Amino acid sequence: MIGATGPDLGRTSVAHSIDAAFTALPLRALADAALARARALGADHADFRLERIRSASWRLRDAKPSGGSDTTDLGYAVRVVHGGSWGFASGVDLTMDAAARVASQAVAMAKLSAQVIKAAGSDERVELADEPVHADRTWISAYDVNPFEVPDAEKAALLADWSSRLLAAEGVAHVDASLLAVHENKFYADTAGTSTTQQRVRIHPQLTAVAVNAATGEFDSMRTIAPPAGRGWEYLTGTGWDWNSELEQIPGLLAEKMRAPSVEAGRYDLVVDPSNLWLTIHESIGHATELDRALGYEAAYAGTSFATFDQLGTLKYGSSIMNVTGDRTAEHGLATIGYDDEGVEAQSWDLVKDGTLAGYQLDRRIAKLTGLGRSNGCAYADSPGHVPVQRMANVSLQPDPGGLSTEDLIGGVERGIYVVGDRSWSIDMQRYNFQFTGQRFFRIENGRLAGQLRDVAYQATTTDFWGSMEKVGGPQTYVLGGAFNCGKAQPGQVAAVSHGCPSALFRDVNILNTTQEAGR
Repeated sequence: MIGATGPDLGRTSVAHSIDAAFTALPLRALADAALARARALGADHADFRLERIRSASWRLRDAKPSGGSDTTDLGYAVRVVHGGSWGFASGVDLTMDAAARVASQAVAMAKLSAQVIKAAGSDERVELADEPVHADRTWISAYDVNPFEVPDAEKAALLADWSSRLLAAEGVAHVDASLLAVHENKFYADTAGTSTTQQRVRIHPQLTAVAVNAATGEFDSMRTIAPPAGRGWEYLTGTGWDWNSELEQIPGLLAEKMRAPSVEAGRYDLVVDPSNLWLTIHESIGHATELDRALGYEAAYAGTSFATFDQLGTLKYGSSIMNVTGDRTAEHGLATIGYDDEGVEAQSWDLVKDGTLAGYQLDRRIAKLTGLGRSNGCAYADSPGHVPVQRMANVSLQPDPGGLSTEDLIGGVERGIYVVGDRSWSIDMQRYNFQFTGQRFFRIENGRLAGQLRDVAYQATTTDFWGSMEKVGGPQTYVLGGAFNCGKAQPGQVAAVSHGCPSALFRDVNILNTTQEAGR
């Protein structure tokens, strides 16, 4: 198989309404009570956010149910700026008196924070970048069928059928199957007059086949490369991914992998499939261009960034064909929204332009602090009990409008490796020195695939790797990958994010043999 197996099959998403059970809640009355109390107590800014997040999972082992969950988180939060300091509090009691009390707690927290900051000798004040007022706005993500409206028995039956098909193939000893789904409703209002109501659905199906050599005890696995998506149940039944093709190919690919020779460490040209490259983008570009990291405000959770603010407009991030955008508007993106958790409308912007660092991901405070003007809508909290923090947009490498197919990129390589699917990774605390593995690796000889290799990892620094990118594929190779579980902040928060990219050709990349490295 060359290239990802995920063409969009051309269907248009169904128009939906906000869930009636959510709109029946006293959203406006609770917000009015909280915001009025915050104003009365002298807050310079206050915002109110009420969320209902339903998350569920279904898991099968060898076509039999092995576990599951179905939880709903319902509550609200009040955040204030008072006396130049942040204050935050949250609650679950859906009464006006309780909402007003939570606002009072947020103001009290801001006053306490101001004392701590003053005692530390700092005179820094929280100020927010301006944002137009967005009154009474509604936004719903693009999907056809809410997965929570599909009977659990139907979900389990489909996963069991897929598992059985893999188990029936020669050489497949075990199969793990899982499905994650999230339905998120959010109401936001602030003292400037913005009010938004939103609804998002996202889904992540995954199957892993395991092969075992009974004679030697060796084993290996191969996982589907279908990415999670901002879609509904239709993603499993025809829209957005060719599941039949992928399931048919996995047993043969896994059998070949079990027989494959171990890679010889050295320098190789790489053609990297979108199913692998999305994760490299996430770790080496997505996190590195979060401006709170670059400024050092975020450091304890996974470090800061080598792409410091003084290098904006001058840092050569990669080759001149490298163009990367931050995007909150991509259809079916996991980080796609209408408005962020500070009432900022979704946007798309340049992070790397013609190989040079051109922008960052911002929230309203960081935008004001750095003089960059308007926020680009990157504030997000993963629950009503957490304060919004600067989180990643859909960060994507743009294709060449007239670019080559994956086959043609491979055709331009004499000695190299084609990388498909993500697996493990490691990157330093400044998002600079890294190594990545994958699901499968194919040797390239004289422009043709010549069988799989095992034990492969590619290693580089961020700027060397992206500087070695010689060609990017055309739009026909572009796939939106991603993950449900991007972590950040303390207390820790988790966010879903997508990263689109084409296939790409990199020259003279260092390849490690992972078994040899593990033995050192």
